[in-house]
Amino acid sequence: MEETEGTPPMEAPAPDLGRGNTGHDPLPEAARDMDRDNLSRLIRDANYMGLSYQEMADRSEAAGYPVSKPYLQKLATNAVATAPSPDRLEGIAAALRKPVAVIQRAAAIQYLNYQATELSGYDDDVRVIVAHLAGMDPRERKRWRRMLEAADRIDED
Repeated sequence: MEETEGTPPMEAPAPDLGRGNTGHDPLPEAARDMDRDNLSRLIRDANYMGLSYQEMADRSEAAGYPVSKPYLQKLATNAVATAPSPDRLEGIAAALRKPVAVIQRAAAIQYLNYQATELSGYDDDVRVIVAHLAGMDPRERKRWRRMLEAADRIDED
């Protein structure tokens, strides 16, 4: 859009989406659902890093909390409409080799619109690390994430 010097660009207000005048939620339902896929994203990320859905299913079964390959695939695409049971959450945690608390929190965000406001259940070291990472720009955080994931892969080998 071209601007005339000294004249601000034209702006139009967002249309009222018929959700009442709450004034704080201009996103349509579909857009909010896209933002609430925390558990699905964990599974997709693991798959992207090379872990197959079958390997995930095998890990969950070995841990005593079997989760089927088709269920994991559906969950990865955000096609599961109801929250996983506590046993399934245990299986997903085993499949991804993540703490159950991380999986529970991701499920709560995705299915219950839970918004965490603190890092309860973690020790001071974890809280300090998270606070440090939160202060970084997104590129730097992504770099740290890749380093941590690489270290995890080395430990698995």
